[in-house]
Amino acid sequence: MRLSEVKNNETVIITKVLGHGSFRKRIMEMGFVTGKEVKVIKNTPFKGPIEFKILDYNITLRRSEASLIEVVSFHEAKELVSTNYEGVIDQEILKRSATQKGKVINIALVGNPNCGKTTLFNFLSGSKEHVGNYSGVTIDAKKASFKKNGYQFNLVDLPGTYSLTAYSPEEIYVRKYIWRETPDIVINVIDSSNLERNLFLTTQLIDMDIKVICALNMYDELLKNESAFNYEKMGKMMGIPIIPTISSKGKGIDELLNKAIDVYEDRDPIVRHIHINYGQEIEKSVQRIRIKVKENKPITDKISSRFLALKLLEKDNETLFNLSRYSNFDEIKAITKEETRRIETLFNEDTETVITDAKYGFIAGALKENFKQKINNGKSRSEKIDHFLTHPLLGMPIFVVLIFIAFYSTFTLGSYPMAWIESLVSRLSGLVSSALAPGMLRDLLTNGVIDGTGSVLVFLPNILILFFFISIMEDSGYMARAAFIMDKIMHSFGLHGRSFIPMVMGFGCNVPAIMATRTLRSPNDRLLTMLIIPFMSCSARLPVYVLFISAFFPNNPGLVLVGIYFTGIFTAFLVAQLFNKTIFKSKETPFVLELPPYRIPTFRNVLIHMWDKTWQYLKKIAGVILIGVIIIWALGYFPRETVETEKLSTQIEQVRNDHTTGAQAETLHQLEMEHEAIRLQNSYLGQIGQLIEPVMRPLGFDWKMSVALLAGLPAKEIVVSTMGVLYQVDDDGDISLTKKLQQERYLSGPKQGQLIISVPVALAFLIFILIYFPCIGVIATIKNESGKLYWALFTMFYTTALAWLLSFITLHLARLFF
Repeated sequence: MRLSEVKNNETVIITKVLGHGSFRKRIMEMGFVTGKEVKVIKNTPFKGPIEFKILDYNITLRRSEASLIEVVSFHEAKELVSTNYEGVIDQEILKRSATQKGKVINIALVGNPNCGKTTLFNFLSGSKEHVGNYSGVTIDAKKASFKKNGYQFNLVDLPGTYSLTAYSPEEIYVRKYIWRETPDIVINVIDSSNLERNLFLTTQLIDMDIKVICALNMYDELLKNESAFNYEKMGKMMGIPIIPTISSKGKGIDELLNKAIDVYEDRDPIVRHIHINYGQEIEKSVQRIRIKVKENKPITDKISSRFLALKLLEKDNETLFNLSRYSNFDEIKAITKEETRRIETLFNEDTETVITDAKYGFIAGALKENFKQKINNGKSRSEKIDHFLTHPLLGMPIFVVLIFIAFYSTFTLGSYPMAWIESLVSRLSGLVSSALAPGMLRDLLTNGVIDGTGSVLVFLPNILILFFFISIMEDSGYMARAAFIMDKIMHSFGLHGRSFIPMVMGFGCNVPAIMATRTLRSPNDRLLTMLIIPFMSCSARLPVYVLFISAFFPNNPGLVLVGIYFTGIFTAFLVAQLFNKTIFKSKETPFVLELPPYRIPTFRNVLIHMWDKTWQYLKKIAGVILIGVIIIWALGYFPRETVETEKLSTQIEQVRNDHTTGAQAETLHQLEMEHEAIRLQNSYLGQIGQLIEPVMRPLGFDWKMSVALLAGLPAKEIVVSTMGVLYQVDDDGDISLTKKLQQERYLSGPKQGQLIISVPVALAFLIFILIYFPCIGVIATIKNESGKLYWALFTMFYTTALAWLLSFITLHLARLFF
């Protein structure tokens, strides 16, 4: 609860004072410290100032100032007293319990991409967030809580960002989070192997006048390079404690947390606010703008007026927008314009460049005094590896070979555990079938739940193997090189080189891939990449691919799988080219991508990545897929009898009453099969399938395939589980779904007796699965990220129409060869 929310005549106990700099210092000097009682005397009308009584004197605060003070009521403080306490609970006991509530430290992790921030977050919190050695892995804030040394730590892993300038969505997100949430401490994670670039972000945090601790991460690499860094002296110079850490090995973590407690409790002697000197002329401009900005108390209570003045000089539109509602905004704007013009005339350079140069000047001076780097004239390990992997001629073939190995292994190695799981599911189905009497419950459990979810679970090994290879490429740093290699090709199709990383992420799941487009600075580049990411075959489509490839392309499974994935990439490129020439006629943006040093992937991180995908997959099976399976089963189970099935039931009964011979047993089996097929065809599910079958018939799809495609709208795995339900027309558990697809034939009509799914039809179906409507989650994400419903609806319709067209072409071309 905040002090601004307390009603008249209520007394509360202060647990924490938020805010920063001069505001925090001033408010604490007035007696607003942890454990003190404060009584609300009067709330003025129209949400004006509030009068309080503290330390036997009355004082007024603005509502915005009171909102930065956390409090608890005496009743809440009483609840915080330990249940084991048997003494008299007096006011002092309550104050002490309230002070204990104040032992909650809110920490934000901030740092450049590739600095090991998420690895540090995982070790600090025991979380299992995905780690990648390239920009744009963390595209949202991850949160975790844990207790240590009597304190509760609330940890937030913010997206990686190179600065706090309002260029990219990550930069804006990080800056807004620090402004609005006012974390107690910001831990700035710094890559020890690239101090100068990483410290640029640190200088901006210094300007914000907040409590900062620097985690000097990957410290082992600095020592390995035989460099000498007096980080303690550097910390004193900047007023920021610096703690060496090796997050991949969990070293320095305890020291970092202990330092966070000291800084939080204002016990660390190093912590102090400094002003980076930007030179006489810039300082004059900053001071003049600050005087006007400081008149706006509500915003400067949370945000340093110096930081705001610097951002105004840098022509930061976000800062202008934040100040636009204040009465003296026109004066601020006019003074900023004058000072900007003055600086640019003096230096003959853009103000942002002048301030950036001054920051790097400060960093260079500080490092010259405290950092000695060993001069190495030879090539680094990364440069030697890059000589081959990014070679102008060898780079692309190596990339294609690596992708082929990944997909070939996914199929070949995955086939063994697939067979084991398939056998286990079959045995479980048989066990349940024999244990229960015939009826609706047995049918639901065997033909619905077990066969439906089991048909999806069987592909878990394939997904694990695929993500093992993707994790190795990400963690090693090769993924950034792949983007570098692909830039020329992508540029020729009107795509930005940085679009490649979100596209590759799309092989895992399209949802985070679309969110990762935030790393693209141009809105048009972002939107264009969002619209083509659905063509990247996410892991949800893999079970469908494996099912159909196993059934119809057993001789060249790896080649067909790679072909499907590359067809998706090629389709994305062609669509991007079309959109770029028609919808998005935008100015070209520069291709700037960090190539991080190669690192050996840690076994822990690879396992975390694989477990993360396994858990997501299992949750999907237990959630949306299970619900989908039950719905599909119910639609296929009812109605039980029609006029046609009643006639067949009579014939079956007559055959059973006769003395059964071998020929009669075969007749009985055929009648039962025909009865079940007609019943299924006349079920609600069959009626839906027959309704949409005319649209899909030109593609060679029957009503069952059409229903499976329709069922795949929420999640593509449901396509396989739906087929698992639809094709369970035989009680012979020894026949797998793959065999049933191969053997399915038309029971009536001009094609009676012919195979329903031929090789050309299977190819057309695979193309349709690749291209058509992405899952509902992807559509919702496109709507959220683009900010417009129009683009979400556009994606739904254009992908489905394109899927129909390409499947039709594939079917007729394939018939020429098969």
